Amino acid sequence: MPAPKKAKARTSSSRTGSWETLGTRDLLQVRIRDLGLSIEGTWLEDPIQGLLHELDQRGIRFRPHFWLSDEWFVPGDVTGVAIPFYLAHPRLMRLERHQMLEVEGGTLSECRRLLRHETGHVLQNAYQFHRRQQWRKLFGSSSKPYPDYYRPNPTSKRFVQHLDSWYAQAHPDEDFAETFAVWLAPRSNWRKRYAGWPALKKLLYVDELMEELGSQPPRNRNRQRPYSTSRLSMPLGEYYEQKRSHYLPDDPDSYDRDLRRLFPDEGKKGEPAATFLRRHRREVRELVSRWTGEYQFTLDQVLKDMIQRSRDLDLRTSGNARQVKIDFAILLTLHTTNHLYRRDWHPL
Repeated sequence: MPAPKKAKARTSSSRTGSWETLGTRDLLQVRIRDLGLSIEGTWLEDPIQGLLHELDQRGIRFRPHFWLSDEWFVPGDVTGVAIPFYLAHPRLMRLERHQMLEVEGGTLSECRRLLRHETGHVLQNAYQFHRRQQWRKLFGSSSKPYPDYYRPNPTSKRFVQHLDSWYAQAHPDEDFAETFAVWLAPRSNWRKRYAGWPALKKLLYVDELMEELGSQPPRNRNRQRPYSTSRLSMPLGEYYEQKRSHYLPDDPDSYDRDLRRLFPDEGKKGEPAATFLRRHRREVRELVSRWTGEYQFTLDQVLKDMIQRSRDLDLRTSGNARQVKIDFAILLTLHTTNHLYRRDWHPL
């Protein structure tokens, strides 16, 4: 869904100061805490109010709190949601796209999906659902360590499908948060959508759990705001250096064998494979990102390496261009997925 509200985001110039007009190089020198950001008066108020309305419609009286931080997360036993600071200003959203090639949560629909997911974590923290025997029977042990990597089964019907990368399969807490998000979403039609799936048992349990919850007071009311932007002294440049480092692919395996299979006409008269790949770089990158849920930044680094190897080997295209593009997208998916399952990752 396009998000015209982003371009019209309401901000206070008295808070943000002159950094809004800085070029990228100068803006990267500004410390996060000096941006003077706030959720109030921005487009983020709309999806937050929408979420609170959804909770109200479902009879859930508990209200999470929200603050700006360096990423999406619900920390420890806190009963609120941290939202990435870059979403609070159009200039910072442009910087995020420039640095990372995409803006996580940067559209109204995606922001709503993430807020529903995070609210599942909030309610689990507030009401300690994971201590219940039936919760553990359906979702597993919340105390299970988060893995360094996970290999999802895309065909599994034991889990709902909400965020990318079959995220419900990452950990019992994520399974619950994803199940709650599907249950909460208006017009999700989950009874019909998941009819016959083992995951339906989890949705029915969440339905019973939320009905029981009603207006009960929470067992935990931790309203702290860890890693608030007001306390982040890191310059934007350092923030993006660390973020890109996290999403960089590992030292890549040799792509030569796979590239030679895809482009077998070395040194012949076809179009240079490097030229072909550069022309379709963005299209393939965005397509594979949708398939894998991987950051476009990571995909772009893998693409860059493959283009360079194609040039070094003087590989040439042959055959149907559309089929070559599809085959290359599959190849990129395989190499990127290997990276995705090896990389350390942070739970949402």
